[in-house]
Amino acid sequence: MTRRIDSYNVRLFVSAARAGSIVRAAELENIAPSALSRRLADLEHAFDTPLLVRSPRGIALTDAGRLVLARGERIDEELQALMREVQIEGGEVRGTVRLYANMSAVIGFLPERLQRFMAAHPAVTVSLHEEDTRDVLRACLDDRADVGVGVETSLPPGLDAWHFATDPLHVVLPVGHALTSRKKIPFDLALAHPLVGVHAGGALDRSLVERAAALQKTFAPTVSVSSFDAVCRMVEAGLGIAIIPQSAAAAYAGSTRFVRRPLDEPWAERVLNVYALRKTPQPRAVTALIDCLRG
Repeated sequence: MTRRIDSYNVRLFVSAARAGSIVRAAELENIAPSALSRRLADLEHAFDTPLLVRSPRGIALTDAGRLVLARGERIDEELQALMREVQIEGGEVRGTVRLYANMSAVIGFLPERLQRFMAAHPAVTVSLHEEDTRDVLRACLDDRADVGVGVETSLPPGLDAWHFATDPLHVVLPVGHALTSRKKIPFDLALAHPLVGVHAGGALDRSLVERAAALQKTFAPTVSVSSFDAVCRMVEAGLGIAIIPQSAAAAYAGSTRFVRRPLDEPWAERVLNVYALRKTPQPRAVTALIDCLRG
């Protein structure tokens, strides 16, 4: 029958063997002599052989005791080294965090927050992947992403979510466009003009298609491109107007060649969330990044 060896009992045995006395070892280990003696007896029982010869003059080692002392000293040194390593590890957040984020988060809010995070935690590496919100959520559920950032949506079972940022939709127009006189632009009015779309099939595109259908209209861009900077170049060239997040509009349509107006719809108040697969506990680096990204 295999018996369990208590590492604390091994430590006490090593201390007693070095001291040559149960009483002196008990003083060193801050334990009652009777309690130490019982633990040594438990260790002998576990090995099923005597390790010590007890006499009024103290203790001496049997052949088995000398073997346990030699191995026990190494075990104790390794345990102390492990303790130091864990304490060092516990004092600094380190590791690699897999972060998936949608396009508007990458452009609008993530760079500055990541910079603050990496300055605070230089031992952490962040592996960033840009994906549509749908793919961000799937990566989190599949445990391919530790943290995700994407548009607020119904929360799939197994994921946790925290607010990241508010990024309302704006209409980007070229200077001189007929709609620039308005302070806000309703969606149905924007649909009456040539449109430039972004990332066909993506979260924003699908949302605009659904909102147009609810008005019994069609969201049918004259041209569709794959990035927000390309959208703004198309607008600048006069190919149409575009509906994009405020963050992207500020980044790519901030010059005097553009006019930006809020989209005048309740649903245009677009929210981005931080997502993560529910784990207890989360790795410390993951928790630190979530705490930094939460808005």
